[in-house]
Amino acid sequence: MSRVAVIGAGAWGTALAIQAARAGNRVTLWARDPARAAALAETRENPRLPGVRLPKVVEVTATLPPSPSRGEGVDSIDAVLLAVPMQYLRGVLGRLPRSTAPFVVCVKGVETGTHRLPLELVGELHPTTPAVVLTGPNFAHEIAAGLPAASVVAGTDAALRAKIIETLGTPSFRLYGNDDPVGAQVGGAAKNVIAIAAGAVIGAGLGENARAALITRGLAELSRLAVALGGRAETVSGLSGLGDLLLTCTGPSSRNYSLGLALGRGEALADILAARDSVTEGVATAPALVARAAGVEMPISAAVAALVEGRTTLRAAMEALLARPRRDE
Repeated sequence: MSRVAVIGAGAWGTALAIQAARAGNRVTLWARDPARAAALAETRENPRLPGVRLPKVVEVTATLPPSPSRGEGVDSIDAVLLAVPMQYLRGVLGRLPRSTAPFVVCVKGVETGTHRLPLELVGELHPTTPAVVLTGPNFAHEIAAGLPAASVVAGTDAALRAKIIETLGTPSFRLYGNDDPVGAQVGGAAKNVIAIAAGAVIGAGLGENARAALITRGLAELSRLAVALGGRAETVSGLSGLGDLLLTCTGPSSRNYSLGLALGRGEALADILAARDSVTEGVATAPALVARAAGVEMPISAAVAALVEGRTTLRAAMEALLARPRRDE
Protein backbone atom coordinates (compact mmCIF):
# COMPACT_ATOMS: atom_id res chain seq x y z
CA MET A 1 0.00 0.00 0.00
CA SER A 2 1.46 3.36 -1.04
CA ARG A 3 1.32 6.44 1.14
CA VAL A 4 -0.09 9.58 -0.46
CA ALA A 5 -0.26 13.06 1.05
CA VAL A 6 -2.79 15.55 -0.32
CA ILE A 7 -2.00 19.17 0.48
CA GLY A 8 -5.18 21.24 0.43
CA ALA A 9 -8.57 20.24 1.85
CA GLY A 10 -10.88 22.17 -0.45
CA ALA A 11 -13.31 20.35 -2.70
CA TRP A 12 -10.59 19.31 -5.17
CA GLY A 13 -8.10 18.20 -2.54
CA THR A 14 -10.77 16.23 -0.68
CA ALA A 15 -11.90 14.58 -3.92
CA LEU A 16 -8.31 13.62 -4.72
CA ALA A 17 -7.87 12.17 -1.23
CA ILE A 18 -10.98 10.05 -1.75
CA GLN A 19 -9.73 8.94 -5.17
CA ALA A 20 -6.28 8.09 -3.82
CA ALA A 21 -7.93 5.97 -1.12
CA ARG A 22 -10.17 4.35 -3.74
CA ALA A 23 -6.98 3.39 -5.61
CA GLY A 24 -5.78 1.48 -2.54
CA ASN A 25 -3.49 4.00 -0.88
CA ARG A 26 -3.08 5.15 2.69
CA VAL A 27 -3.82 8.89 2.56
CA THR A 28 -3.10 11.99 4.64
CA LEU A 29 -5.19 15.06 3.85
CA TRP A 30 -3.73 18.36 5.03
CA ALA A 31 -5.93 21.36 5.82
CA ARG A 32 -4.38 24.76 6.49
CA ASP A 33 -6.99 25.69 9.12
CA PRO A 34 -6.82 23.53 12.30
CA ALA A 35 -10.55 24.06 12.92
CA ARG A 36 -11.34 22.86 9.41
CA ALA A 37 -9.09 19.85 9.86
CA ALA A 38 -10.78 18.96 13.14
CA ALA A 39 -14.25 19.28 11.60
CA LEU A 40 -13.28 17.10 8.63
CA ALA A 41 -11.74 14.50 10.91
CA GLU A 42 -14.87 14.37 13.08
CA THR A 43 -17.64 14.52 10.46
CA ARG A 44 -15.71 12.76 7.67
CA GLU A 45 -17.50 15.02 5.21
CA ASN A 46 -16.51 18.20 3.36
CA PRO A 47 -19.46 20.61 3.11
CA ARG A 48 -18.43 21.36 -0.46
CA LEU A 49 -18.96 17.69 -1.35
CA PRO A 50 -22.28 16.90 0.31
CA GLY A 51 -23.16 13.27 0.69
CA VAL A 52 -19.60 11.98 0.14
CA ARG A 53 -17.73 10.64 3.17
CA LEU A 54 -13.97 10.38 3.65
CA PRO A 55 -12.81 6.74 3.78
CA LYS A 56 -11.34 5.51 7.04
CA VAL A 57 -7.87 5.24 5.50
CA VAL A 58 -7.78 9.03 5.05
CA GLU A 59 -6.19 10.81 8.00
CA VAL A 60 -6.86 14.54 8.29
CA THR A 61 -4.25 16.84 9.79
CA ALA A 62 -3.35 20.52 9.99
CA THR A 63 0.35 19.94 10.57
CA LEU A 64 3.14 19.71 8.01
CA PRO A 65 4.90 17.45 7.26
CA PRO A 66 2.01 14.98 7.01
CA SER A 67 1.09 12.57 9.77
CA PRO A 68 3.58 13.54 12.49
CA SER A 69 1.37 11.71 14.98
CA ARG A 70 2.45 8.47 13.32
CA GLY A 71 6.09 9.45 13.24
CA GLU A 72 6.02 10.01 9.50
CA GLY A 73 7.80 12.70 7.54
CA VAL A 74 7.59 13.62 3.90
CA ASP A 75 10.39 11.18 3.05
CA SER A 76 8.09 8.27 3.99
CA ILE A 77 5.42 9.46 1.55
CA ASP A 78 5.29 7.96 -1.95
CA ALA A 79 3.61 10.98 -3.58
CA VAL A 80 2.61 14.48 -2.48
CA LEU A 81 -0.43 15.88 -4.27
CA LEU A 82 -0.57 19.67 -4.29
CA ALA A 83 -4.20 20.81 -4.51
CA VAL A 84 -4.23 24.40 -3.30
CA PRO A 85 -5.29 27.52 -5.24
CA MET A 86 -2.58 28.77 -7.58
CA GLN A 87 -2.02 32.03 -5.73
CA TYR A 88 -1.29 30.09 -2.50
CA LEU A 89 1.03 27.55 -4.08
CA ARG A 90 4.23 29.50 -3.43
CA GLY A 91 3.44 29.83 0.27
CA VAL A 92 2.67 26.14 0.64
CA LEU A 93 5.80 25.10 -1.24
CA GLY A 94 7.82 27.35 1.04
CA ARG A 95 6.51 25.48 4.08
CA LEU A 96 7.12 21.99 2.74
CA PRO A 97 10.46 20.47 3.77
CA ARG A 98 12.86 19.08 1.21
CA SER A 99 12.07 15.46 0.39
CA THR A 100 12.52 12.70 -2.10
CA ALA A 101 8.77 12.23 -2.51
CA PRO A 102 7.61 13.37 -5.96
CA PHE A 103 5.12 16.22 -6.26
CA VAL A 104 1.94 15.77 -8.25
CA VAL A 105 0.83 19.31 -9.04
CA CYS A 106 -2.98 19.40 -9.21
CA VAL A 107 -3.08 23.18 -9.56
CA LYS A 108 -4.19 25.23 -12.57
CA GLY A 109 -3.27 28.83 -13.19
CA VAL A 110 -0.51 31.41 -13.51
CA GLU A 111 1.03 33.17 -10.52
CA THR A 112 0.38 36.90 -10.36
CA GLY A 113 3.52 39.03 -10.31
CA THR A 114 5.94 36.36 -11.55
CA HIS A 115 3.64 34.92 -14.25
CA ARG A 116 5.01 31.44 -13.50
CA LEU A 117 3.22 28.18 -14.21
CA PRO A 118 2.82 25.67 -11.32
CA LEU A 119 5.74 23.39 -12.24
CA GLU A 120 7.97 26.44 -12.63
CA LEU A 121 7.23 27.34 -9.00
CA VAL A 122 8.14 23.83 -7.94
CA GLY A 123 11.38 24.10 -9.89
CA GLU A 124 12.18 27.40 -8.20
CA LEU A 125 11.44 26.36 -4.61
CA HIS A 126 12.14 22.61 -4.75
CA PRO A 127 14.65 22.24 -7.59
CA THR A 128 15.67 18.67 -6.69
CA THR A 129 12.15 17.29 -6.26
CA PRO A 130 10.74 15.32 -9.20
CA ALA A 131 7.31 16.57 -10.25
CA VAL A 132 4.48 15.99 -12.69
CA VAL A 133 1.20 17.79 -13.26
CA LEU A 134 -2.23 16.13 -13.05
CA THR A 135 -4.79 18.00 -15.11
CA GLY A 136 -7.90 17.45 -17.19
CA PRO A 137 -11.69 17.80 -17.33
CA ASN A 138 -12.54 16.90 -13.74
CA PHE A 139 -15.23 18.35 -11.49
CA ALA A 140 -14.41 17.58 -7.86
CA HIS A 141 -17.87 16.34 -6.88
CA GLU A 142 -17.91 13.80 -9.72
CA ILE A 143 -14.43 12.49 -8.90
CA ALA A 144 -15.41 12.16 -5.24
CA ALA A 145 -18.54 10.24 -6.21
CA GLY A 146 -16.52 7.83 -8.35
CA LEU A 147 -18.16 8.77 -11.64
CA PRO A 148 -16.20 7.92 -14.82
CA ALA A 149 -13.51 10.46 -15.68
CA ALA A 150 -10.17 10.78 -17.42
CA SER A 151 -7.18 13.00 -16.81
CA VAL A 152 -3.57 13.52 -17.81
CA VAL A 153 -0.35 13.02 -15.88
CA ALA A 154 2.16 15.21 -17.67
CA GLY A 155 5.89 15.30 -17.06
CA THR A 156 9.21 14.66 -18.76
CA ASP A 157 10.09 11.59 -16.65
CA ALA A 158 8.33 8.56 -18.15
CA ALA A 159 9.00 6.34 -15.12
CA LEU A 160 7.52 8.93 -12.77
CA ARG A 161 4.45 9.34 -14.98
CA ALA A 162 3.92 5.59 -14.93
CA LYS A 163 4.33 5.45 -11.15
CA ILE A 164 1.74 8.17 -10.53
CA ILE A 165 -0.71 6.62 -12.99
CA GLU A 166 -0.34 3.29 -11.18
CA THR A 167 -0.74 4.96 -7.77
CA LEU A 168 -3.83 7.06 -8.50
CA GLY A 169 -5.62 5.43 -11.42
CA THR A 170 -8.68 3.20 -11.16
CA PRO A 171 -11.12 1.85 -13.76
CA SER A 172 -13.39 4.86 -13.16
CA PHE A 173 -10.50 7.36 -13.14
CA ARG A 174 -8.51 6.70 -16.29
CA LEU A 175 -5.13 8.41 -16.44
CA TYR A 176 -3.10 9.06 -19.58
CA GLY A 177 0.58 9.93 -19.67
CA ASN A 178 1.87 12.97 -21.55
CA ASP A 179 5.43 14.24 -21.97
CA ASP A 180 4.43 17.87 -22.62
CA PRO A 181 3.92 19.45 -19.19
CA VAL A 182 4.07 22.97 -20.65
CA GLY A 183 1.17 22.37 -23.01
CA ALA A 184 -0.81 20.61 -20.28
CA GLN A 185 -0.34 23.50 -17.84
CA VAL A 186 -1.25 26.14 -20.41
CA GLY A 187 -4.48 24.28 -21.13
CA GLY A 188 -5.37 24.10 -17.45
CA ALA A 189 -4.69 27.78 -16.88
CA ALA A 190 -6.19 29.32 -20.00
CA LYS A 191 -9.41 27.32 -20.01
CA ASN A 192 -10.52 29.10 -16.82
CA VAL A 193 -10.10 32.45 -18.55
CA ILE A 194 -11.99 31.35 -21.65
CA ALA A 195 -14.74 29.93 -19.43
CA ILE A 196 -15.39 33.37 -17.94
CA ALA A 197 -15.90 34.70 -21.45
CA ALA A 198 -18.15 31.76 -22.37
CA GLY A 199 -20.31 32.36 -19.31
CA ALA A 200 -20.56 36.06 -20.10
CA VAL A 201 -21.76 35.29 -23.62
CA ILE A 202 -24.61 33.14 -22.31
CA GLY A 203 -25.40 35.50 -19.44
CA ALA A 204 -25.68 38.40 -21.87
CA GLY A 205 -28.11 36.45 -24.02
CA LEU A 206 -25.85 36.21 -27.07
CA GLY A 207 -26.72 32.57 -27.70
CA GLU A 208 -25.18 29.13 -28.17
CA ASN A 209 -23.75 29.97 -31.60
CA ALA A 210 -21.66 32.75 -30.07
CA ARG A 211 -20.45 30.48 -27.26
CA ALA A 212 -19.41 27.75 -29.70
CA ALA A 213 -17.47 30.30 -31.77
CA LEU A 214 -15.81 31.71 -28.67
CA ILE A 215 -14.76 28.27 -27.39
CA THR A 216 -13.30 27.41 -30.79
CA ARG A 217 -11.33 30.65 -31.04
CA GLY A 218 -10.30 30.25 -27.42
CA LEU A 219 -8.82 26.88 -28.30
CA ALA A 220 -6.77 28.61 -31.00
CA GLU A 221 -5.43 31.00 -28.34
CA LEU A 222 -4.51 28.08 -26.12
CA SER A 223 -2.62 26.43 -28.96
CA ARG A 224 -0.70 29.59 -29.89
CA LEU A 225 0.42 30.16 -26.31
CA ALA A 226 1.38 26.54 -25.69
CA VAL A 227 3.61 26.51 -28.76
CA ALA A 228 5.12 29.90 -27.90
CA LEU A 229 6.11 28.62 -24.46
CA GLY A 230 7.67 25.44 -25.79
CA GLY A 231 4.69 23.07 -25.71
CA ARG A 232 2.98 21.22 -28.54
CA ALA A 233 -0.21 22.12 -30.37
CA GLU A 234 -1.46 18.52 -30.26
CA THR A 235 -1.45 18.56 -26.46
CA VAL A 236 -4.08 21.30 -26.58
CA SER A 237 -6.31 18.98 -28.62
CA GLY A 238 -6.33 16.43 -25.79
CA LEU A 239 -7.84 16.10 -22.33
CA SER A 240 -5.75 18.86 -20.77
CA GLY A 241 -6.79 21.36 -23.45
CA LEU A 242 -9.93 20.74 -25.44
CA GLY A 243 -11.40 18.34 -22.89
CA ASP A 244 -10.96 20.72 -19.97
CA LEU A 245 -12.09 23.68 -22.07
CA LEU A 246 -15.36 22.00 -23.07
CA LEU A 247 -16.19 21.02 -19.51
CA THR A 248 -15.37 24.37 -17.99
CA CYS A 249 -17.12 26.41 -20.69
CA THR A 250 -20.37 24.45 -20.59
CA GLY A 251 -20.74 22.84 -17.16
CA PRO A 252 -22.93 24.74 -14.68
CA SER A 253 -20.70 23.46 -11.85
CA SER A 254 -17.75 25.48 -13.23
CA ARG A 255 -16.92 28.40 -10.94
CA ASN A 256 -15.38 30.34 -13.82
CA TYR A 257 -18.29 29.78 -16.17
CA SER A 258 -20.82 30.71 -13.46
CA LEU A 259 -18.86 33.88 -12.68
CA GLY A 260 -18.95 34.85 -16.35
CA LEU A 261 -22.65 34.05 -16.44
CA ALA A 262 -23.26 36.47 -13.56
CA LEU A 263 -21.11 39.15 -15.23
CA GLY A 264 -23.13 38.73 -18.41
CA ARG A 265 -26.32 39.29 -16.46
CA GLY A 266 -24.99 42.60 -15.17
CA GLU A 267 -23.76 41.67 -11.69
CA ALA A 268 -20.65 43.42 -10.33
CA LEU A 269 -17.49 41.35 -10.02
CA ALA A 270 -16.93 42.42 -6.40
CA ASP A 271 -20.43 41.28 -5.45
CA ILE A 272 -20.01 37.93 -7.21
CA LEU A 273 -16.73 37.20 -5.44
CA ALA A 274 -18.02 38.35 -2.06
CA ALA A 275 -20.82 35.80 -2.24
CA ARG A 276 -18.39 32.91 -2.80
CA ASP A 277 -16.45 30.81 -0.31
CA SER A 278 -14.18 29.24 -2.93
CA VAL A 279 -11.57 30.58 -5.34
CA THR A 280 -12.44 31.37 -8.96
CA GLU A 281 -8.99 30.88 -10.49
CA GLY A 282 -9.67 32.63 -13.79
CA VAL A 283 -10.01 36.06 -12.16
CA ALA A 284 -6.39 36.18 -11.03
CA THR A 285 -5.10 34.05 -13.89
CA ALA A 286 -6.44 36.26 -16.72
CA PRO A 287 -4.11 39.26 -16.24
CA ALA A 288 -1.15 37.01 -15.39
CA LEU A 289 -1.77 34.82 -18.43
CA VAL A 290 -1.95 37.82 -20.76
CA ALA A 291 1.26 39.21 -19.28
CA ARG A 292 3.02 35.86 -19.74
CA ALA A 293 1.73 35.71 -23.32
CA ALA A 294 3.32 39.02 -24.32
CA GLY A 295 3.69 38.97 -28.10
CA VAL A 296 1.17 36.14 -28.56
CA GLU A 297 -2.20 37.04 -30.06
CA MET A 298 -4.82 36.28 -27.37
CA PRO A 299 -7.75 38.67 -27.85
CA ILE A 300 -10.31 36.74 -25.79
CA SER A 301 -7.98 36.36 -22.83
CA ALA A 302 -6.99 40.02 -23.09
CA ALA A 303 -10.65 41.03 -23.07
CA VAL A 304 -11.32 38.97 -19.94
CA ALA A 305 -8.25 40.43 -18.24
CA ALA A 306 -9.41 43.97 -18.99
CA LEU A 307 -12.89 43.11 -17.75
CA VAL A 308 -11.83 41.68 -14.38
CA GLU A 309 -9.38 44.53 -13.84
CA GLY A 310 -12.12 47.08 -14.48
CA ARG A 311 -10.46 48.53 -17.58
CA THR A 312 -13.44 47.83 -19.83
CA THR A 313 -17.10 46.97 -19.70
CA LEU A 314 -18.66 43.77 -20.94
CA ARG A 315 -20.38 45.55 -23.81
CA ALA A 316 -17.18 47.30 -24.87
CA ALA A 317 -15.19 44.06 -24.69
CA MET A 318 -17.71 42.24 -26.86
CA GLU A 319 -17.83 45.07 -29.39
CA ALA A 320 -14.04 45.10 -29.60
CA LEU A 321 -13.91 41.35 -30.26
CA LEU A 322 -16.62 41.53 -32.92
CA ALA A 323 -14.87 44.46 -34.62
CA ARG A 324 -11.59 42.60 -35.13
CA PRO A 325 -10.40 42.50 -38.76
CA ARG A 326 -11.75 39.63 -40.86
CA ARG A 327 -9.31 36.97 -41.99
CA ASP A 328 -9.05 33.31 -42.98
CA GLU A 329 -9.31 30.86 -40.13
